[in-house]
Amino acid sequence: MPFYRRLAALLSGLVLAAPLWAADIDAQSYGYPLTNPFEATIATTPEGLRPTLPADEDIDQDDYQVKLRPEREFEVPDNFWSVTKLRYRLAQQKGEAPLIFIIAGTGAHYASSTPEYLKKLFYGAGYHVVQLSSPTSYDFMTSASRFATPGFSPDDADDLYRVMQAVRAQHPRLAISEYHLTGYSLGALQAAFVSKLDETRRSFNFKRVLLLNPPVNLYTSISNLNKLVQTQVEGVNNSTTFYELMLAKLTRYFQKKGYIDVNDAFLADFQQSREHLTDEQMAMLIGAIFRFSSADIAFTSDLINRRGLITPVGYPIGEGTNLTPFFKRALQCDFDCYITEQLIPMWRARYDGTSLNQLINQVSLYALEDYLKSSDKIAVMHNADDIILGAGDLGFLRRTLGDRLTVYPLGGHCGNLNYRVNSDAMLEFFRG
Repeated sequence: MPFYRRLAALLSGLVLAAPLWAADIDAQSYGYPLTNPFEATIATTPEGLRPTLPADEDIDQDDYQVKLRPEREFEVPDNFWSVTKLRYRLAQQKGEAPLIFIIAGTGAHYASSTPEYLKKLFYGAGYHVVQLSSPTSYDFMTSASRFATPGFSPDDADDLYRVMQAVRAQHPRLAISEYHLTGYSLGALQAAFVSKLDETRRSFNFKRVLLLNPPVNLYTSISNLNKLVQTQVEGVNNSTTFYELMLAKLTRYFQKKGYIDVNDAFLADFQQSREHLTDEQMAMLIGAIFRFSSADIAFTSDLINRRGLITPVGYPIGEGTNLTPFFKRALQCDFDCYITEQLIPMWRARYDGTSLNQLINQVSLYALEDYLKSSDKIAVMHNADDIILGAGDLGFLRRTLGDRLTVYPLGGHCGNLNYRVNSDAMLEFFRG
């Protein structure tokens, strides 16, 4: 797996710790060792502090695909033939058990590292587990989205809900005692909207819903991540790009090690070496990964909808067409660009929307404030130093959720998801 793809998987969301109703946790009693939020976001938890998980060979799991037929005003290009059916992963227990759906974070595939970790955690605790790709991933946009323009949370939730129903229908013999739901990062925000939708459709009657490090104001979170890629980094100038600087650092690191092994432990070890990244370099790295995700969304949405913003309308797209030049063009379009050029026009045309502030309120947790206040089955776990949070976000969560919110002092954007204290807290919540 290419290095940036590996990091993208590691960064695609994260989370938590201690008794759920413990409210804010102080740093000393918490014990999480990484005090730098950028480092925590990238490196996550040191190996020795992670929970014991079942091995892959001990999990009864398989990948499946389901053919959805969302009503659309477009045809999927021929070069997307491999993802015209939505793929997902199901891990099942031998007998009757509760089932938990996991919604991946921004741009993440169902089999990326964070859904895999959560799958092992919940499977080891006795749950059937379904892993779903993010509605912002190209495979979901191609096979399951009605508008292929993700970002309007009610639409994304509706698409996810139909996927969940189709998954359940595909396994009629699976013995399920009750349903649960979780998601991390953007997937957590979408899980909240799915839960609200289920209150009227009543297909699952989710018993418990856990939101892990959700954006509160989606636009604030996007803006925070967009700003990271604009960080001024020493050593980066017109003749030396950030990626060249990173490559030089990695080359020197692996030369000294004598071998190449890119894994979770590598990131922590790398930060202990002479080649470790500065705060500015880590910020730039996180921002760059986010830019790749936004480019993928902008490119895929434009191509599927034939908008002509990145790929010219009428340009012949076939199975063998080289799309690299168009993806490079998409890299110039950050999330602000995607929202302005694609999401807002779609929203205005379909829902008579007006201002950006109106859109922000409809796609963020603000739209669910009354529901979140009244629904005892929903809880949130967040980090005080999460880089996606803005001023007032934690205050909103405290006012809205009360003792159903747990705030951890450290962890960055979900770097403590695989911390043993956090995993115990997640399992405690779902056990009731």
